[in-house]
Amino acid sequence: MSWKKSAQLMDTIKHYSSFPATGVSLRQMVQFGQNVSVGTLFRASQFLSEELPIRLAHRVQELGDLPDGLNDMPSIKRVQEWYAQSFEEITSLSRPGLSAEVKERLLKPAKANGKSRILSETTQNPSVKPGQYKSNTTGLNSDENSRRKSNGLRRYYSAGDEEGDWPPELNDFNTRFGKTLEKIKRRHDPVVTTVAQGILEYKRKRQRMQIDQHIQAFLDRFYMSRIGIRMLIGQHIALTDQRTSSDPNYVGIICTKTNVRELAEEAIENARFVCEDHYGLFDAPKVRLVCDPKLNFMYVPGHLSHMLFETLKNSLRAVVETHGADKEEFPITDVIVSEGREDITIKISDEGGGIPRSSIPLVWTYMYTTVDQTPSLDPDFNKSDFKAPMAGFGYGLPISRLYARYFGGDLKLISMEG
Repeated sequence: MSWKKSAQLMDTIKHYSSFPATGVSLRQMVQFGQNVSVGTLFRASQFLSEELPIRLAHRVQELGDLPDGLNDMPSIKRVQEWYAQSFEEITSLSRPGLSAEVKERLLKPAKANGKSRILSETTQNPSVKPGQYKSNTTGLNSDENSRRKSNGLRRYYSAGDEEGDWPPELNDFNTRFGKTLEKIKRRHDPVVTTVAQGILEYKRKRQRMQIDQHIQAFLDRFYMSRIGIRMLIGQHIALTDQRTSSDPNYVGIICTKTNVRELAEEAIENARFVCEDHYGLFDAPKVRLVCDPKLNFMYVPGHLSHMLFETLKNSLRAVVETHGADKEEFPITDVIVSEGREDITIKISDEGGGIPRSSIPLVWTYMYTTVDQTPSLDPDFNKSDFKAPMAGFGYGLPISRLYARYFGGDLKLISMEG
């Protein structure tokens, strides 16, 4: 039996979409997740069971309000239903009844060395202009929101008092909540490809070659928000699992000592393999890596791998297409990693012919691709996160730039034509 959204559910979603989302920083996630217990996990579940419906509701509303008939495309409707269904699953999860004493304990800040430990506040992301990726839902409930903030419930996990045991209902809720999140994460795995399919449907129906800047801005907001939702869900699932397996360098999916060289080597190997496979080469263009083997920093390894792989794939493709697949020796592509006082910079420089200056803005548009034939997207073709074939969707760079900006970095393209 297929799931159907009710009018009542859509009203509830509309109500939730009038609340603003609460930002969470990488540092807060690490501070909070360092010693996970039933109490901290329950507090995290409480925060997420309020925060995720707000974020999901924003997406449902925005998908429904897309202009020019884009909201009627079958794939866009399907994605909207996934978000609505996930919203319903989280909001209809029954909460445990808590005694006044347990409620009191959940609100008390944790003590570290006798001092109460409050998490650091979030700061403005330097890579994102205020409001750049915000949806235009009206924040009618700002009074309500400030009230919830003041009583500590809308703080990202105010880390709590961990002395003594917690009632079994808390553990039971944590388990149910974790299972619900796993189901939602699986459901949303093909979102990027399905939205891409929706844009293709729209372009075919409207006979458009390019998409306009309203749709471009929508896709930036939509995918940026998706990175945030998946970050919160992935982190929570990993913390739930972390009580059984422990790697001292990991807090959930965040690695406090992400080794740049190891990730770069793996991305180079994968990109060369995909390149050989795509062009039928015996040996893909060589890549030279210059990186201090000990260089590490706090980051989400999955995000960095994605950015490196997509950028390298673009470089190798440009090199092969510029010099011809039958060339004996390709010029070498360099990956140079440098660590400054503030930033770690990774430069990928190839001899792939460059891009004319007039085309550079197009590189950041979705569905812009230099491949003659965009592959057709079967929504089931890849249930895992977006790992497209060699090229052809025009998604690699714009989405990689969102990943970079999400935690305050950036991705820049500097081209020398020829």
